[in-house]
Amino acid sequence: MPAPSPSVPAGQLLPFRQTLLAMLGMCFVMMMVAVDQTVVGTALPTIVAELQGFELYAWVATSYLLTSVITVPVFGRLGDYYGRKPFVVAAIALFTLASALCGAAGSMFALVLARALQGVGGGMLVGTAFACIPDLFPDTRVRLRWQVMVSSAFGIANAVGPSLGGALTEHYGWRSVFYVNLPIGVLGAWFVIRYLPLLRNHQEGRVRLDWQGALLIAAALGGLQLMVELLPRHGLEPGTVLLAGVSLAAFALLYVWERRCPHPLLPFDMLRNRALSMLFLLSLLAGVVMYSLLFYAPLLLQGGFGLSPQDAGLLITPMVVCITVGSIVNGRIVTRIRSANRMLYAGFSLLALSCLGIVGTRASTSHALIAAYMMMAGLGIGFIMPNLTVFAQQTAGRSHLGIATALLQSLRMIGGMVGTAVVGTLVNHCYFTDVETALGGGAARWLPQLKDPQMLVDPQAQGRFLAQLAHHSENGASLIEAARLALVGAIHSGQAIALAVAVFALWCVRRVPPVRLAAPPARGHGNPGE
Repeated sequence: MPAPSPSVPAGQLLPFRQTLLAMLGMCFVMMMVAVDQTVVGTALPTIVAELQGFELYAWVATSYLLTSVITVPVFGRLGDYYGRKPFVVAAIALFTLASALCGAAGSMFALVLARALQGVGGGMLVGTAFACIPDLFPDTRVRLRWQVMVSSAFGIANAVGPSLGGALTEHYGWRSVFYVNLPIGVLGAWFVIRYLPLLRNHQEGRVRLDWQGALLIAAALGGLQLMVELLPRHGLEPGTVLLAGVSLAAFALLYVWERRCPHPLLPFDMLRNRALSMLFLLSLLAGVVMYSLLFYAPLLLQGGFGLSPQDAGLLITPMVVCITVGSIVNGRIVTRIRSANRMLYAGFSLLALSCLGIVGTRASTSHALIAAYMMMAGLGIGFIMPNLTVFAQQTAGRSHLGIATALLQSLRMIGGMVGTAVVGTLVNHCYFTDVETALGGGAARWLPQLKDPQMLVDPQAQGRFLAQLAHHSENGASLIEAARLALVGAIHSGQAIALAVAVFALWCVRRVPPVRLAAPPARGHGNPGE
């Protein structure tokens, strides 16, 4: 076997075999992240039903996203100066360890903490792994062709993720959905260690890391997250007002500090570039819509419509599969059309139509139509995400390649974090209010058992509840059906927010300046077909 590759300058062409095997390692890394996102969403309703704690439902997603958002720019900047390979290897190890801790969690709080640790590993991966690809393939068109491998890896992971998550949850318990990351992580680490070169963009000496900026980002986003969670339940009490003040102050201090810092974690001067600023905004908005669908569509299908985890996973599968299909189709089209921006119009249009369809979905809606809505969402995301990444890398230039890629991914995660928090808060509030209204009168005494929708995804809890009501000569089935209708209405309200965001993003696309991809070189190198 070949020895681990030495350090080489970024952009230097590698032998085809080493390039292929290095990209294979990156594919396993991408698969690990993609599998985790898809299986957790499908298994989450069952997890909540067993561990008890629906109030922390959104935190299983947002704790991961919050720590990822903080670590992505940190390691994006470090990778720019010291090479990305060591951080990719460390991220794989940390992500795999955290996955094992998630599977061993004994409470929702422990799971949230383990997911936060997993988010640190995920942030390291996103901040470094995505930027390895333009390092290996500096030419944009060659990079788009090689990205078919990454898209295929996402496709495999996304295709099996929801169904695998549902099947594992149903037959082996929800803990098994976290353990699937272990073998993927081992394979990815082996290929990365053996074949990924240590690519360096800078040769300067030691660079001071902006830890103050990282702490201010944590305070700003953490305060915002807590305020969004607590405001609907507690109103404008001193605690929520204090959180709002802390968040605003941290954002203001972050802006002042980063403008004075010699090596800022968030170079605000990049935002003066109109093209980059609009691409960053679109990534933020896309994250709101994407994560709202990924985490609340399974709850709608399982809790609202009474489907099993496996059946719900099968209906979610078209969305995640079509993310890959859309990425591959996009790679074939975007370099052949006069205006690459048209793919962003197509992507956000499909995403908006999918959200509109989900808002109108009822228990009587055919599964084929639900799958079609999921398919449209997947194609839309597949048209959006690769183009945002390539456009930002093309616009930022090589000196800011890592941080621009990291910021793009961070903002998508911030969008997901804020989106899931807002949607989750609205779903909780609307569900409880509607259930309380539906159970007015004599049935109000059963409100404590139904105020948490985990009852709707736990067949054993439903059986005990029905037996209890039968003992009191009451119709438990009608109460459960009323709770299901309340949950469906609550999730529809949340998805209406996602629809509004998708429509706004579609309007914002018109403000993105035309992006022209680089012309092909006179003699191509690094092509997979060579």
